Amino acid sequence: MRDGEQTPGVSLEPEKKVWIARNLDALGVDVIEAGSAVTSQGERDGIRAVVKENLKAEICSFARIVESDIDYAIDCGVDSIHLVVPVSDLHITQKLKKDRGSVKETAVRMVEYAKKHGLVVELSGEDASRADLDYVIGLYKAGVEAGADRLCFCDTVGVLEPDIFRRLVTETGAPVSIHCHDDFGLATANTVAALRAGASQAHVTINGIGERAGNTALEEVVIVLKSLYNVNTRIVMENLYPASRLVSRLMGIPVAPNKSLVGDNAFMHESGIHVHGLI
Repeated sequence: MRDGEQTPGVSLEPEKKVWIARNLDALGVDVIEAGSAVTSQGERDGIRAVVKENLKAEICSFARIVESDIDYAIDCGVDSIHLVVPVSDLHITQKLKKDRGSVKETAVRMVEYAKKHGLVVELSGEDASRADLDYVIGLYKAGVEAGADRLCFCDTVGVLEPDIFRRLVTETGAPVSIHCHDDFGLATANTVAALRAGASQAHVTINGIGERAGNTALEEVVIVLKSLYNVNTRIVMENLYPASRLVSRLMGIPVAPNKSLVGDNAFMHESGIHVHGLI
């Protein structure tokens, strides 16, 4: 309900956020990123409404490495923040107009600030797959020393090489999440590969919604892990299809007929030889 809601043309009213959050909780999702508290009053109203549901899931807000972002999240009563730090030189120099050292220093200071206010902190490297890995690992390690509870590696433009996760997990000494985008159609493959290489958590969206080509689809990761690798998650698989249709209806984003697993044609056969084999 944050990165997914960044789908062009989508904006959820508080009651719709609550409706989706209840279903995500029933689905067995561990963490719900309910929004970005700094965005607007309406967004904060939606996050607070989700928090008031007292769901089993941890409720999270997106935050930049800016004190006011964290203050807004605190005011909404969330359990955790997804604290996002631009780590590629392109983002550091062109977007932030800063240097590596100052970005790292600010990130550490904001981790300490959030922890002081009782938040669980997931420290996230934005555009990490185009960044200098040594710098990313150094920033992560400094964040962990400052109190970060989890780390996240963001494949912001879908160009990840998942093998690096073995090094990330070994050298940082903290749980690492994988956050993929589907610009090259590799989000699910890269997410599963990262999980098999040591990542312990995946950022996903229902139906793979999100900016541009979207994010990793929750239903694809869950079913791939179970069906191809015999790995169980806590997701209630019987609830995947209803959740898919609910999100599609509330966001006004149709599910493509040929979408894997939840598309209308996913289990239909046209070819005679396929029908014969099925029978």
